[in-house]
Amino acid sequence: MSAKENDQSPLDMSRRGFLKGVGTGAVATGLLREATEANAASALASGEPVGPGGIPITLNVNGTHRKLSVEPRVTLLDALRNRLDTTGCKKVCDRGTCGACTVMLDGDVVYSCSVLAIEAQGHEIVTAEGLGTPDAMSEVQASFVENDALQCGFCTPGFVVATTAFVRDHPNATLEEVREGMGGNLCRCGTYVGITKVAYDLAKKGGA
Repeated sequence: MSAKENDQSPLDMSRRGFLKGVGTGAVATGLLREATEANAASALASGEPVGPGGIPITLNVNGTHRKLSVEPRVTLLDALRNRLDTTGCKKVCDRGTCGACTVMLDGDVVYSCSVLAIEAQGHEIVTAEGLGTPDAMSEVQASFVENDALQCGFCTPGFVVATTAFVRDHPNATLEEVREGMGGNLCRCGTYVGITKVAYDLAKKGGA
């Protein structure tokens, strides 16, 4: 045995082995997760049951791919709020009625409480956070502020998302079309006058 080998303490060997094991374990865990995620996606595509335990999924939220593990029963709303800390969408009625949880899925407005997280894989999810920031607000967000179209704020993010999609899809909409188009969201504070003005003014301009 060489002098160099004699100088190696058990602690050195353990540390070296530990680091090597951690690296190997990390690679193995990543490969296992990818394989499990692929199997889950394949099962979903074929209509086979998955779960009931957590399965790894990837969600495209505001342009960023986020990996998480959820049970198949978890809604997109709960995944966004409780797992990804994207809290713009609010959990209010949880019955697909009030619109406080409104997000866009591939550009279409949906109630995130009525969509399963596993079903949202492969789709582009946009929440109120993805439309603008306090320092760089979208035209719709800025108009909500200018027109005092909010009070308690619980419904506001959902209304901002719904309004963004509406004025994009309905340029030059009439006042009646605005009222009908925004009917899927409720405001318990009654700020409908301001909200309607936001949507109507922006629609008259040809959309935001």
